[in-house]
Formats: sequence, C-alpha cells, structure tokens
Amino acid sequence: MNTLLFAIFPYIAMAVFVVGLVWRYRYDKFGWTTRSSQLYESKLLRIGSPLFHFGILFAVVGHAMGLLIPKSWTDWMGIDQHTYHLVAVVGGLVAGVMIVVGFAILVFRRRTTKAVFNATTWNDKIMYLLLGIVIVTGMWNTIGTTLDDTYNYREGVSPWFRSIFTFNPQPELMADAPLQFKLHGISAFLLVLIWPFTRLVHVFSAPIGYLTRPYIVYRSAGHRGGALGSTPEHLWDKPGWDGQRPGTRKGEKTGS
Repeated sequence: MNTLLFAIFPYIAMAVFVVGLVWRYRYDKFGWTTRSSQLYESKLLRIGSPLFHFGILFAVVGHAMGLLIPKSWTDWMGIDQHTYHLVAVVGGLVAGVMIVVGFAILVFRRRTTKAVFNATTWNDKIMYLLLGIVIVTGMWNTIGTTLDDTYNYREGVSPWFRSIFTFNPQPELMADAPLQFKLHGISAFLLVLIWPFTRLVHVFSAPIGYLTRPYIVYRSAGHRGGALGSTPEHLWDKPGWDGQRPGTRKGEKTGS
C-alpha cells in the first residue's frame, strides 16, 4: 500500500494532469475559465479572494523552499535547524491563516448567496472538498510541527517528494511520517489528478494578450446633439489621421 500511494499514484496523477490539460486546451477552450461569479456578489469576493490567492502564493513559495531545497544546502549556508524551523513556522502560520480565512469566506459566500450557489456544479463541490482537505491537513502539519518538532519533514517528506521528480521514487521515506503528512501528500496529488477537469485550470491562464491588443474606442451612437452625440467627431480621430474613412476614396463624403 505504501508503494501504491507514494510511488505509483503520484505518477498516475501527474500523467492525468498533463494529458488532461492538453485535452482540455484542445477540445474545451471556451470552458477554460474560472466561471467568475463576481456579477452575482462582489463584497465578500473582494475580501476572500485576495486573502486566499495571496495566501496560496506564499504557501507555494514556502513549499518550494521546504521540499525542493535539501537540508544539506541550508546547513552549508550556515542556517541551523532552529532558525529554519522558526522562519518556516511563522511564514507557514501567516500563509495558512490567510488561506483558511479566505477559503472560509469564499465557501460561505458560495453557500449563502443564492445566485452563486445555483451556479455551483458537482464538479465544483468535489474540487472544493479536496481543496479543503489539502488546506486542513496542511494547517495540521504546520501547527503540529509548531507544537512538536520531533519529526523533521526535511529528512523524510522532502527527499520523498524530490525522488518522484528524479524518477527514483523512495516510498519507504514516507513509512514513518506522521498521518497528517501522508494525508496531505495523498490529497495534494489527488487534487493534481482532477485539476484539468475543474475551474482550477485558470491558474495557467495569463492575460499576456492584453499587452499587445489594440485599444478599444467607444463611439457615440449618432451625431445628434445631447449627451450621446455632443462630442465633436474629430476628437475620436487618431493624431495625424487624414480624415479618410476605410473603403472610401479621398475627398468622398461618408454618410452618418
């Protein structure tokens, strides 16, 4: 069971993740969206969303430092275990509180706002459930290591995690890990497995096109006087424009 969960399952999850993202991008581009519900309710969203997303960003940075950087490297740099543990705990608690509070607000909003709740699919509910399990077990780990630091995850969980990406899985490293670390790892890879089929795909969407797209020009509906038609037409023209409309000969008048 240990080999199945910590050596085989991570590769299954990552394979489904990659293939699923490619499939989703090729055949469901219009569904590649967060399905934003901001139009239904914005007050709670304005508070919960930044808390949750910035907390996740800080947590990702912390995980990268704790899982990807070997203990021997920080020892070589002169960072002792106590100092590293203190920084990790403080940073983890701050990020964890932001994530928990933001997530709670978003779930409360989704459950109590009728329009938002009606737009929630079973797919969303499964995603929220798994995301909640990952968050709870992550906080469990952080608080547990704060109260009792007898287990050093940098000598067990971290080498196991790196061994997966070096294609030399060592599931035996997780055999003695506390239950909460095992649950956190399994639930995280389970979330990775369903990721391509949920709204979480928006993480890989960057509005790069906004940097090069042409600006949008808003024109009045007509040239009548009043609020809509009072702006002189020449003010809409680009500097240096010769006054010729597309599709007309120079000097030819155009209809309004």
